[in-house]
Amino acid sequence: MTSSDTTPDDRTPHRVPVVDEAAVAALRADLAVFTVDAVEALLGPVASAALQRGEPSPALRATAGPDVPPVATLVRTFLLGEVVTRADLDRALPTAGAAGALALGLVARADDVDEREAPALGRDGAPGESAPSDAAPRDAAPSATAPGSSRPDRLRPLVDLRPWTAVDGADETTWWVASDLGELATGGPLGTDHVLGIGGASVTLAAATVPTRVDRVLDLGTGCGVQALHASRHARHVTATDVSDRALAFAAFNLALAGLDPSRVDLRRGSLLGPVAGEVFDLVVSNPPFVITPRMPDVPVYEYRDGGRAGDSLVEELVTRVGDVLAPGGVAQLLANWEVRGQADWTERIGAWVDASGLDVWVVQRELLDPAQYAETWIRDAGTTAAADRTAWRSLYGAWLDDLASRDVTAIGFGIVTLRRPAAADAHRPRLRRLEELTNPLPGPVGPAVAAGLAAHDWLSARDDEAFLAEHLVVAPDVTEERHLVPGESDPRVVLLRQGGGFGRAVQVGTAVAGLVGACDGELGVGTLVGALGALLDRSAEDVAREVLPTARGLVADGFLLPA
Repeated sequence: MTSSDTTPDDRTPHRVPVVDEAAVAALRADLAVFTVDAVEALLGPVASAALQRGEPSPALRATAGPDVPPVATLVRTFLLGEVVTRADLDRALPTAGAAGALALGLVARADDVDEREAPALGRDGAPGESAPSDAAPRDAAPSATAPGSSRPDRLRPLVDLRPWTAVDGADETTWWVASDLGELATGGPLGTDHVLGIGGASVTLAAATVPTRVDRVLDLGTGCGVQALHASRHARHVTATDVSDRALAFAAFNLALAGLDPSRVDLRRGSLLGPVAGEVFDLVVSNPPFVITPRMPDVPVYEYRDGGRAGDSLVEELVTRVGDVLAPGGVAQLLANWEVRGQADWTERIGAWVDASGLDVWVVQRELLDPAQYAETWIRDAGTTAAADRTAWRSLYGAWLDDLASRDVTAIGFGIVTLRRPAAADAHRPRLRRLEELTNPLPGPVGPAVAAGLAAHDWLSARDDEAFLAEHLVVAPDVTEERHLVPGESDPRVVLLRQGGGFGRAVQVGTAVAGLVGACDGELGVGTLVGALGALLDRSAEDVAREVLPTARGLVADGFLLPA
């Protein structure tokens, strides 16, 4: 699959931003005012919430009018896809100017439109629509008027460019991320070579990535470079790959706009592990093209999400082979879909893959969709809706259902897969094999919790129950206890331990375990506490140990209890 695999009605402009160091540096200086907080303050909660739902009207109103601040022009241009005057963009970008934006390939003259790109103009140039009154010229100076025209020199965006506050296991920072214009700006379905910007999947993966400082990171399927940006915060060198030349061009621009030293990043074109065969990495991150798309003539294949394989075989290959490029102790983290066939449990298929990998494995299923839900999700994702094109919607819907039914797929799982190659010193310890479903909202980045979970497995594997009893434990600082009582009773019916961070788990425990956890302040060993609980409950220490040790070990594995 290459960027030439496009449909005749693609509306994505086949252009990419250009990396010019001086122009990019000037743009970076101008964008200092273009932050997530500034955009939210400008739009307000109502317009911001509407924009999140894909409705731009309140945001258009909030950014209209004379003498708008620079951030309003940047929002209208690069978030809403509106045509603006050169004079307004000059004011919004005082260092780079509109000329810099033109030179970098971020905007184009609105008059320079061919027939195929006309529908992508947005509201100001859409057929059958007149320009809104707020788009009238604000600067009548001759320099703002195109030769031979009474209209001011007007510019249209070629890219979506937005601020992004990075939220992962490291400190927060702000970047600006360029990608192709979405359907909100173009008013039509995405092109098959569309380069996606920041989406829910990329945010999920960044939040789940272990933030450990390492030497080499591989970002497999980098797209516009979001994961490479995150990886650069804790890696000496990043290698980023993609099958799309256009994606790599966007990634190069975004890395330059972030001010990243180009010697620290290597961009390579190719599929899966091909571009890095024979190399090893300390960390591999991948938001691969995992979507299970019908391989049928009338179903478009989108580079950013479709791997061109039948079913979920691409993810299977990646899970089973990623160990080939992992250094000893190295970790791979990827997002994935997997099919659930017939009456099988969701763990069976993905479980077989991770077993074949020979690695430590931790799978967290975040979502399980039935075939109809899955079809609706990904047909909408590409910009086709039943309201806009009922015939296309029904045709695509039928193709998805037929394809999934052909393999007896009854559900599709989505989740985070973490794999680790054991270090040489750990060759004989028990392998981690953890497959669980956690669909609760996550309280924050879980990358640190993943790293802690891997370390907890190693710690527990090195200690049998006798050694565990000799350890001193403390309660993690984010853990709270809830007690639920029936009115009038003094003893609780339910005791819950709840995490405020990590995966936000809640664990129901009995009286003995609650007593043990409450006493874990690091001063006394677990065995001593078990003996004291036995005396308090009028039970033998051995009896209490049999009850509390399995749960206590699980609480260490989940991060509720920590070695002192």
